[in-house]
Amino acid sequence: MTTMVSLIGLVNRIQMACTALGDYGGAHNSFSSLWDELPSVAVVGGQSSGKSSVLESIVGRDFLPRGSGIVTRRPLVLQLHKTDEGQQEYAEFGHLQRRQFTDFSLVRKEIQDETDRITGKTKQISPVPIHLSIYSPNVVNLTLIDLPGLTKVAVEEQPESVVKDIEDMVRSYVEKPNCIILAISPANQDIATSDAIKLSREVDPTGERTFGVLTKLDLMDKGTNALDVLEGRAYRLQHPWVGIVNRSQADINKNVDMIYARRKEREYFASSPDYGHLASKMGSEYLAKLLSKHLESVIRAKIPGITSVINKSIDELESEMDHLGRPISVDAGAQLYTILELCRAFDKIFKEHLDGGRQGGDRIYGVFDNQLPAALRKLPFDRHLSIQNVRKIVSEADGYQPHLIAPEQGYRRLIEGALSYFRGPAEASVEAVHFVLKELVRKSVGECQELKRFPSLQSAIAAASYQALEKFREEGRKTVLRLVDMEASYLTVDFFRKLPQEVEKGGNPAATKGGNPAATPAVDRYAEGHFRRIGSNVSSYVNMVTDTLRNTIPKAVVYCQVKEAKQSLLNHFYTQIGKREGKDLAELLDEDPSLMGKREQCAKRLELYKKARDEIDSVSLVR
Repeated sequence: MTTMVSLIGLVNRIQMACTALGDYGGAHNSFSSLWDELPSVAVVGGQSSGKSSVLESIVGRDFLPRGSGIVTRRPLVLQLHKTDEGQQEYAEFGHLQRRQFTDFSLVRKEIQDETDRITGKTKQISPVPIHLSIYSPNVVNLTLIDLPGLTKVAVEEQPESVVKDIEDMVRSYVEKPNCIILAISPANQDIATSDAIKLSREVDPTGERTFGVLTKLDLMDKGTNALDVLEGRAYRLQHPWVGIVNRSQADINKNVDMIYARRKEREYFASSPDYGHLASKMGSEYLAKLLSKHLESVIRAKIPGITSVINKSIDELESEMDHLGRPISVDAGAQLYTILELCRAFDKIFKEHLDGGRQGGDRIYGVFDNQLPAALRKLPFDRHLSIQNVRKIVSEADGYQPHLIAPEQGYRRLIEGALSYFRGPAEASVEAVHFVLKELVRKSVGECQELKRFPSLQSAIAAASYQALEKFREEGRKTVLRLVDMEASYLTVDFFRKLPQEVEKGGNPAATKGGNPAATPAVDRYAEGHFRRIGSNVSSYVNMVTDTLRNTIPKAVVYCQVKEAKQSLLNHFYTQIGKREGKDLAELLDEDPSLMGKREQCAKRLELYKKARDEIDSVSLVR
């Protein structure tokens, strides 16, 4: 008996916990598999089939709502606990724990009120079950699920779909292979028209899971009986049919005691000329014992499968908890450690992007290998070094006194003007790399799974990273412009040393052989060839500088921006975090409410499954 109590009680406790988490029969979600593995007894029947009377006869108490039309509009999971003789009967609801009902008329009212809380005061139905436990010396240990009565026509205040909705709900329970079907059919109707038998035949064609119950035997026409059904000739099941004699409406109106009604039922079968030979296997008391024994044997057989589902679910939930993250400590030191660990996780991903472990870092090389050279090629040196512009700049540099040998000031102005064009590509390289680094920060924040729990910290890290990148960009911009300015501030001496030699080559050789220098023909400083030669010389110098900057600008950008981002992206953030108080740290670890809800649900399920595993282990030891 102890084992049976433990097994049936265990199943009911797990079902109650599943319902509290939204995981119940008919609930189509990823966590309803445990419920599906739990053996249960579903009570199925058409409206006015006597379904409620059968349940009340088994309980021995008047406690179910009554009325016309659809009265049961939510599944009622009813667990019966047998107590010692002399103890007071009472009931408890799963949604009102620790409150005991000794007045069963209040139980009826609470069932009705709890139904209305979900469905409203209409004839709507809901798949969310109500859990009710009854403790009494007049019951056997048993769990039953009372389902809405099958109907063929929608009544007032009900949608036309209610007929199908009820059948779908009932079917969602009884089609599961671990569900025992208690099919209620009235004896004063042809068994071929029974809604319960029709549905059970569809989901359990062999009758292996179905117990047939025939009600209203005392209301059959005189001279007729239901022996063909009860003895299995009209419709055979694997389990014996059980006949029930319910209280009449007059008895109900007179509040006839259920214990007295049971005695009358026993007397009816014992004295019946038709059913006397079956009396020991008829009646609500026999039905309850039969179901209790069968349910206990099924549960015992299913324990290995239940254990397997529980262990698998625990592994999945543990993995889910690791993914969602464990709860954060309230200790400031632990919170600071968590923040630093999350920063390191982000920083690791960011570095992987730069170093090639993840995509994105190659775009920086693309700036140096493609964008910068293309920008340098597009600089307007041809226009700047055109003959007209060279003549203009050289003439302006000479002023009132023309140059004697080489136009040094003209050369300087031409070169400085040309070198100023390098500022644009240099700054553009800095901006392009800055944009890439910002994108990599954004991607790294998004790819850091651990940070998704904490939107505030996620935003703070992103903001700190962008702030640091701005600082690195400014330093990079200053450095590359310095490189350009350095080239303009000091021209290579060798370039100028070549100029007099070139002028001499254009003079009279006699000047080098003791001739009269005054007789040497002067180079015409207004000739087109003279300015073309100047432009060509400046172009050569600019090309030399272009080659230099093509190599040094990337070095400066990497040193000032990329290297600094790798080494000290969050250094300032670390300093600021170290100065924060516990309250400020807690604000950074303020999680996304939806994520907190998911983890809370996951933790509750994990606790349920572990507790269920422990209870199954303890029951197995008792066996």
